[in-house]
Amino acid sequence: MATDAHTHRAPAVLAALARNPIAVSALIALGLLMVGQVVSPGFATPGQVVSMLRVASFLGFIAVGQTIVILAGGDGIDLSVGKVATLAAIIAARVMDGSNANVVQGVFFALAAGALVGLVNGLGIVALRIPPFVMTLGMMGVVQGAALAYTAGVAAGRAAPALTTLVGGRFLLGVPGVVWTWMLVTAMVIVLLRRTRFGWEIHAVGANREAARLSGVPVAARVVQAYALSGLFAALGGVMLVGYTESVFLNLADSYTLPSVAAVIIGGTLASGGVGGYAGSFIGAIVLTVLNSFLTTVNIPEAVRTIVNGGVLLAILALYGRQRRLRS
Repeated sequence: MATDAHTHRAPAVLAALARNPIAVSALIALGLLMVGQVVSPGFATPGQVVSMLRVASFLGFIAVGQTIVILAGGDGIDLSVGKVATLAAIIAARVMDGSNANVVQGVFFALAAGALVGLVNGLGIVALRIPPFVMTLGMMGVVQGAALAYTAGVAAGRAAPALTTLVGGRFLLGVPGVVWTWMLVTAMVIVLLRRTRFGWEIHAVGANREAARLSGVPVAARVVQAYALSGLFAALGGVMLVGYTESVFLNLADSYTLPSVAAVIIGGTLASGGVGGYAGSFIGAIVLTVLNSFLTTVNIPEAVRTIVNGGVLLAILALYGRQRRLRS
Protein backbone atom coordinates (compact mmCIF):
# COMPACT_ATOMS: atom_id res chain seq x y z
CA MET A 1 0.00 0.00 0.00
CA ALA A 2 2.84 2.39 0.86
CA THR A 3 4.45 1.65 -2.50
CA ASP A 4 1.19 2.40 -4.31
CA ALA A 5 0.80 5.69 -2.44
CA HIS A 6 4.36 6.66 -3.36
CA THR A 7 3.72 5.70 -7.00
CA HIS A 8 0.63 7.90 -7.14
CA ARG A 9 2.38 10.75 -5.31
CA ALA A 10 5.37 10.95 -7.66
CA PRO A 11 3.42 12.12 -10.76
CA ALA A 12 1.64 14.71 -8.63
CA VAL A 13 4.98 16.08 -7.40
CA LEU A 14 6.35 16.19 -10.93
CA ALA A 15 3.22 17.93 -12.17
CA ALA A 16 3.51 20.52 -9.37
CA LEU A 17 7.16 21.15 -10.28
CA ALA A 18 6.20 21.54 -13.94
CA ARG A 19 3.72 24.25 -12.94
CA ASN A 20 6.30 26.09 -10.84
CA PRO A 21 8.22 28.60 -12.99
CA ILE A 22 11.03 28.93 -10.46
CA ALA A 23 11.62 25.18 -10.42
CA VAL A 24 11.45 24.97 -14.21
CA SER A 25 13.89 27.87 -14.59
CA ALA A 26 16.31 26.30 -12.11
CA LEU A 27 16.16 23.00 -14.00
CA ILE A 28 16.80 24.83 -17.28
CA ALA A 29 19.90 26.47 -15.77
CA LEU A 30 21.18 23.13 -14.48
CA GLY A 31 20.44 21.49 -17.83
CA LEU A 32 22.37 24.17 -19.69
CA LEU A 33 25.32 23.71 -17.34
CA MET A 34 25.31 19.95 -17.92
CA VAL A 35 25.05 20.27 -21.70
CA GLY A 36 27.73 22.96 -21.70
CA GLN A 37 30.05 20.70 -19.71
CA VAL A 38 29.57 17.91 -22.26
CA VAL A 39 30.07 20.19 -25.26
CA SER A 40 32.96 22.13 -23.73
CA PRO A 41 34.63 20.41 -20.74
CA GLY A 42 35.30 22.98 -18.05
CA PHE A 43 32.13 24.97 -18.74
CA ALA A 44 30.54 23.95 -15.43
CA THR A 45 33.60 23.94 -13.20
CA PRO A 46 33.18 25.77 -9.87
CA GLY A 47 35.34 28.65 -11.05
CA GLN A 48 33.30 29.09 -14.21
CA VAL A 49 30.03 28.91 -12.30
CA VAL A 50 31.25 31.60 -9.91
CA SER A 51 32.25 33.78 -12.86
CA MET A 52 28.78 33.35 -14.39
CA LEU A 53 27.17 34.28 -11.08
CA ARG A 54 29.25 37.45 -10.97
CA VAL A 55 28.07 38.42 -14.45
CA ALA A 56 24.49 37.47 -13.57
CA SER A 57 24.58 39.75 -10.53
CA PHE A 58 24.62 42.92 -12.65
CA LEU A 59 21.43 41.85 -14.41
CA GLY A 60 20.09 40.66 -11.08
CA PHE A 61 20.41 44.07 -9.44
CA ILE A 62 18.63 45.77 -12.33
CA ALA A 63 15.92 43.10 -12.32
CA VAL A 64 15.03 43.92 -8.68
CA GLY A 65 13.32 47.18 -9.63
CA GLN A 66 11.87 45.69 -12.79
CA THR A 67 10.26 42.98 -10.67
CA ILE A 68 8.64 45.50 -8.36
CA VAL A 69 7.37 47.62 -11.28
CA ILE A 70 5.85 44.63 -13.07
CA LEU A 71 4.36 43.31 -9.84
CA ALA A 72 2.62 46.67 -9.34
CA GLY A 73 0.60 46.03 -12.50
CA GLY A 74 -1.03 48.61 -14.72
CA ASP A 75 1.02 47.32 -17.67
CA GLY A 76 4.04 48.30 -15.62
CA ILE A 77 7.45 48.18 -17.24
CA ASP A 78 10.58 50.30 -16.98
CA LEU A 79 12.39 50.68 -20.29
CA SER A 80 14.75 53.30 -18.89
CA VAL A 81 16.71 50.96 -16.59
CA GLY A 82 19.59 50.44 -19.03
CA LYS A 83 20.15 54.15 -19.54
CA VAL A 84 19.74 54.81 -15.81
CA ALA A 85 22.36 52.18 -15.01
CA THR A 86 24.70 53.76 -17.56
CA LEU A 87 24.17 57.24 -16.14
CA ALA A 88 24.79 55.98 -12.61
CA ALA A 89 27.99 54.29 -13.74
CA ILE A 90 29.15 57.51 -15.40
CA ILE A 91 28.42 59.55 -12.28
CA ALA A 92 30.07 57.03 -9.97
CA ALA A 93 33.21 56.77 -12.13
CA ARG A 94 33.57 60.53 -12.46
CA VAL A 95 33.06 61.24 -8.74
CA MET A 96 35.30 58.37 -7.60
CA ASP A 97 37.95 59.07 -10.25
CA GLY A 98 39.95 56.07 -9.11
CA SER A 99 40.11 57.15 -5.46
CA ASN A 100 38.81 55.22 -2.46
CA ALA A 101 38.37 58.55 -0.67
CA ASN A 102 35.46 59.34 -2.96
CA VAL A 103 33.79 55.93 -3.11
CA VAL A 104 30.95 56.79 -0.72
CA GLN A 105 30.14 60.04 -2.49
CA GLY A 106 30.28 58.31 -5.87
CA VAL A 107 27.86 55.59 -4.85
CA PHE A 108 25.54 58.05 -3.13
CA PHE A 109 25.24 60.43 -6.07
CA ALA A 110 24.80 57.57 -8.52
CA LEU A 111 22.00 55.97 -6.48
CA ALA A 112 20.37 59.36 -5.89
CA ALA A 113 20.34 60.07 -9.63
CA GLY A 114 18.77 56.69 -10.34
CA ALA A 115 16.10 57.13 -7.68
CA LEU A 116 15.31 60.62 -8.99
CA VAL A 117 14.79 59.34 -12.53
CA GLY A 118 12.55 56.58 -11.18
CA LEU A 119 10.60 59.10 -9.13
CA VAL A 120 9.98 61.23 -12.23
CA ASN A 121 8.85 58.12 -14.10
CA GLY A 122 6.39 57.28 -11.35
CA LEU A 123 5.01 60.81 -11.10
CA GLY A 124 4.54 60.99 -14.86
CA ILE A 125 2.65 57.70 -14.86
CA VAL A 126 0.46 58.54 -11.85
CA ALA A 127 -0.06 62.30 -12.08
CA LEU A 128 -0.01 62.78 -15.84
CA ARG A 129 -1.48 59.36 -16.63
CA ILE A 130 1.18 58.63 -19.22
CA PRO A 131 1.30 54.89 -20.03
CA PRO A 132 4.37 53.23 -18.45
CA PHE A 133 5.70 52.07 -21.81
CA VAL A 134 5.55 55.58 -23.24
CA MET A 135 6.81 57.32 -20.10
CA THR A 136 9.84 55.11 -19.57
CA LEU A 137 10.61 54.99 -23.29
CA GLY A 138 10.65 58.78 -23.36
CA MET A 139 12.78 58.82 -20.22
CA MET A 140 15.37 56.74 -22.07
CA GLY A 141 15.97 59.70 -24.35
CA VAL A 142 15.98 62.17 -21.48
CA VAL A 143 18.56 60.18 -19.52
CA GLN A 144 20.70 59.67 -22.60
CA GLY A 145 20.67 63.41 -23.19
CA ALA A 146 21.54 64.05 -19.56
CA ALA A 147 24.48 61.65 -19.82
CA LEU A 148 25.74 63.40 -22.95
CA ALA A 149 25.40 66.80 -21.31
CA TYR A 150 27.17 65.62 -18.15
CA THR A 151 30.09 64.08 -20.04
CA ALA A 152 30.18 66.44 -23.04
CA GLY A 153 30.27 63.27 -25.09
CA VAL A 154 33.39 61.86 -23.40
CA ALA A 155 32.97 59.54 -20.44
CA ALA A 156 35.75 60.02 -17.92
CA GLY A 157 36.79 58.74 -14.50
CA ARG A 158 37.49 55.31 -13.06
CA ALA A 159 36.03 53.07 -10.41
CA ALA A 160 37.61 53.23 -6.97
CA PRO A 161 39.93 50.30 -6.14
CA ALA A 162 37.64 49.33 -3.26
CA LEU A 163 34.74 48.90 -5.69
CA THR A 164 36.80 46.87 -8.17
CA THR A 165 37.97 44.67 -5.31
CA LEU A 166 34.38 44.12 -4.19
CA VAL A 167 33.35 43.09 -7.69
CA GLY A 168 36.45 41.28 -8.88
CA GLY A 169 38.05 39.98 -5.68
CA ARG A 170 37.33 36.61 -4.10
CA PHE A 171 36.04 36.61 -0.55
CA LEU A 172 34.31 33.95 1.57
CA LEU A 173 34.47 30.50 -0.12
CA GLY A 174 36.18 32.09 -3.10
CA VAL A 175 33.00 33.91 -4.12
CA PRO A 176 33.25 37.56 -5.26
CA GLY A 177 31.90 40.21 -2.93
CA VAL A 178 29.41 41.36 -5.57
CA VAL A 179 27.78 37.93 -5.54
CA TRP A 180 27.48 37.98 -1.74
CA THR A 181 26.04 41.49 -2.02
CA TRP A 182 23.53 40.24 -4.59
CA MET A 183 22.49 37.39 -2.32
CA LEU A 184 22.06 39.78 0.60
CA VAL A 185 19.96 42.14 -1.54
CA THR A 186 17.95 39.16 -2.78
CA ALA A 187 17.12 38.07 0.76
CA MET A 188 16.14 41.61 1.73
CA VAL A 189 13.93 42.11 -1.32
CA ILE A 190 12.19 38.76 -0.82
CA VAL A 191 11.42 39.73 2.77
CA LEU A 192 10.29 43.18 1.62
CA LEU A 193 7.86 41.77 -0.93
CA ARG A 194 6.60 38.83 1.12
CA ARG A 195 6.76 39.89 4.76
CA THR A 196 6.03 43.61 4.87
CA ARG A 197 2.99 45.79 4.36
CA PHE A 198 4.68 47.50 1.42
CA GLY A 199 5.14 44.18 -0.36
CA TRP A 200 1.58 43.02 0.31
CA GLU A 201 0.25 46.30 -1.00
CA ILE A 202 2.38 46.11 -4.15
CA HIS A 203 0.86 42.68 -4.84
CA ALA A 204 -2.61 44.02 -4.13
CA VAL A 205 -2.12 46.99 -6.44
CA GLY A 206 -0.92 44.69 -9.19
CA ALA A 207 -3.76 42.24 -8.78
CA ASN A 208 -6.63 44.76 -8.79
CA ARG A 209 -6.04 48.47 -8.36
CA GLU A 210 -9.65 49.38 -7.75
CA ALA A 211 -10.06 46.71 -5.08
CA ALA A 212 -6.79 47.82 -3.50
CA ARG A 213 -7.96 51.45 -3.48
CA LEU A 214 -11.27 50.49 -1.83
CA SER A 215 -9.29 48.54 0.77
CA GLY A 216 -7.37 51.65 1.76
CA VAL A 217 -4.14 50.97 -0.11
CA PRO A 218 -2.42 54.20 -1.28
CA VAL A 219 -2.26 53.02 -4.89
CA ALA A 220 -0.67 56.15 -6.39
CA ALA A 221 2.04 56.28 -3.72
CA ARG A 222 2.89 52.61 -4.17
CA VAL A 223 3.21 52.97 -7.94
CA VAL A 224 5.49 55.99 -7.60
CA GLN A 225 7.58 54.14 -5.00
CA ALA A 226 7.85 51.11 -7.30
CA TYR A 227 9.34 53.20 -10.09
CA ALA A 228 11.63 55.07 -7.70
CA LEU A 229 12.96 51.71 -6.49
CA SER A 230 13.40 50.60 -10.08
CA GLY A 231 15.62 53.60 -10.74
CA LEU A 232 17.51 53.01 -7.49
CA PHE A 233 18.30 49.37 -8.22
CA ALA A 234 19.13 50.10 -11.85
CA ALA A 235 21.67 52.61 -10.54
CA LEU A 236 23.05 50.00 -8.13
CA GLY A 237 23.51 47.63 -11.06
CA GLY A 238 25.34 50.37 -12.95
CA VAL A 239 27.65 51.07 -10.02
CA MET A 240 28.54 47.39 -9.70
CA LEU A 241 29.04 47.12 -13.45
CA VAL A 242 31.57 49.95 -13.51
CA GLY A 243 33.39 48.15 -10.71
CA TYR A 244 33.67 45.23 -13.12
CA THR A 245 34.75 47.20 -16.19
CA GLU A 246 36.74 49.73 -14.09
CA SER A 247 36.16 52.41 -16.73
CA VAL A 248 32.93 53.64 -18.28
CA PHE A 249 31.49 54.36 -21.72
CA LEU A 250 28.26 55.94 -22.96
CA ASN A 251 26.32 52.73 -23.66
CA LEU A 252 27.73 50.63 -20.84
CA ALA A 253 24.46 49.11 -19.58
CA ASP A 254 22.10 49.75 -22.49
CA SER A 255 21.88 46.05 -23.32
CA TYR A 256 20.41 45.18 -19.90
CA THR A 257 16.96 46.67 -20.49
CA LEU A 258 15.16 43.81 -22.22
CA PRO A 259 17.03 41.05 -20.34
CA SER A 260 15.84 42.62 -17.08
CA VAL A 261 12.25 42.18 -18.27
CA ALA A 262 13.02 38.67 -19.52
CA ALA A 263 14.51 37.66 -16.16
CA VAL A 264 11.33 38.75 -14.37
CA ILE A 265 9.02 36.89 -16.75
CA ILE A 266 11.20 33.77 -16.88
CA GLY A 267 11.11 33.75 -13.08
CA GLY A 268 7.32 33.48 -13.17
CA THR A 269 6.13 36.97 -12.29
CA LEU A 270 2.84 37.55 -14.06
CA ALA A 271 3.26 40.10 -16.86
CA SER A 272 0.00 41.78 -15.85
CA GLY A 273 1.15 42.11 -12.22
CA GLY A 274 0.00 40.93 -8.82
CA VAL A 275 1.63 37.48 -8.85
CA GLY A 276 5.29 36.58 -8.50
CA GLY A 277 8.36 37.81 -6.68
CA TYR A 278 12.09 38.34 -6.83
CA ALA A 279 13.13 34.76 -6.07
CA GLY A 280 12.06 33.87 -9.60
CA SER A 281 13.80 36.90 -11.10
CA PHE A 282 17.00 35.85 -9.30
CA ILE A 283 16.85 32.47 -11.03
CA GLY A 284 15.80 34.13 -14.29
CA ALA A 285 18.93 36.29 -14.31
CA ILE A 286 21.05 33.17 -13.82
CA VAL A 287 19.25 31.31 -16.63
CA LEU A 288 19.83 34.14 -19.11
CA THR A 289 23.49 34.44 -18.13
CA VAL A 290 24.13 30.71 -18.39
CA LEU A 291 22.28 30.60 -21.71
CA ASN A 292 24.35 33.47 -23.10
CA SER A 293 27.57 31.86 -21.83
CA PHE A 294 26.58 28.57 -23.42
CA LEU A 295 25.81 30.19 -26.77
CA THR A 296 29.12 32.05 -26.63
CA THR A 297 31.00 28.87 -25.78
CA VAL A 298 29.60 27.04 -28.80
CA ASN A 299 30.54 30.02 -31.00
CA ILE A 300 27.02 31.10 -31.89
CA PRO A 301 27.08 34.53 -33.62
CA GLU A 302 25.78 37.48 -31.62
CA ALA A 303 22.82 37.98 -33.97
CA VAL A 304 21.71 34.38 -33.44
CA ARG A 305 22.21 34.71 -29.68
CA THR A 306 19.87 37.70 -29.68
CA ILE A 307 17.27 35.72 -31.64
CA VAL A 308 17.56 32.78 -29.24
CA ASN A 309 17.20 35.03 -26.20
CA GLY A 310 14.09 36.60 -27.72
CA GLY A 311 12.67 33.19 -28.55
CA VAL A 312 13.22 32.00 -25.00
CA LEU A 313 11.37 35.04 -23.66
CA LEU A 314 8.44 34.45 -26.02
CA ALA A 315 8.28 30.78 -25.06
CA ILE A 316 8.30 31.53 -21.35
CA LEU A 317 5.67 34.24 -21.82
CA ALA A 318 3.46 31.70 -23.54
CA LEU A 319 3.96 29.16 -20.78
CA TYR A 320 3.87 31.33 -17.65
CA GLY A 321 3.54 35.05 -18.16
CA ARG A 322 -0.10 35.13 -19.17
CA GLN A 323 -1.53 32.08 -17.44
CA ARG A 324 -2.91 32.66 -13.96
CA ARG A 325 -4.06 29.07 -13.79
CA LEU A 326 -0.45 27.99 -13.34
CA ARG A 327 -0.56 29.68 -9.93
CA SER A 328 -3.83 28.08 -8.85
